[in-house]
Order: sequence, then C-alpha cells, then structure tokens
Amino acid sequence: MTVRFTYRKNKIRIIGADIGGKEKKFMKGKIKYTDEPMGKVKVISDFLPSPEELALKNETVKVTITLSKTSVDFFKKEAKKYNTQYQKMIRRLLDEYAAHQ
Repeated sequence: MTVRFTYRKNKIRIIGADIGGKEKKFMKGKIKYTDEPMGKVKVISDFLPSPEELALKNETVKVTITLSKTSVDFFKKEAKKYNTQYQKMIRRLLDEYAAHQ
C-alpha cells in the first residue's frame, strides 16, 4: 500500500492511499486468525487530525499571477507524478514559506 501524506506543524495529513497490483493480490486472500500471543504491544497517542480539522478549509483569496513557463511546467510535471493539482502544490509552497517568516 502506498500512502501519500504531508507533515506540517507536527501534524500528518493523509493525502491519498493506493493499493498496487501486488498488494491487491495479497489482500484478496482470506485472513486466518489464531489465538497466538501478540507479543509486546506499544500504545501510541492519537496523532491524526480530528474530523473537524479535516473538514475546515483555509480561507483562500483568488489572485492573478504571471509565472514563468519553466516554473509552471515543473509544477505540472510534479503534480502529475503525485496525482494532485499543480495549483495546490504552488499554494502549499507559498503557505509553507509564509508560515516560516
């Protein structure tokens, strides 16, 4: 399974998950449960964002900006690789930059 995520401000946000061919084949098999001991178990704190945090969107403002063809081509290529929108990638980049100023 492949999971795409971002890590920002000590929070992990899941962007998407995908099961590849090998995993799909494995997942079709029937699970056999046993009563064997599980071994040492470690409880971890809940680090996932709440449903409210997932539902809330940052306030956005529409702007018109002229970018170089090279920059746009780069973001389009990267967005295609990660199955997302290039505008979102540019917005996230600017948000990260602004958050660290």
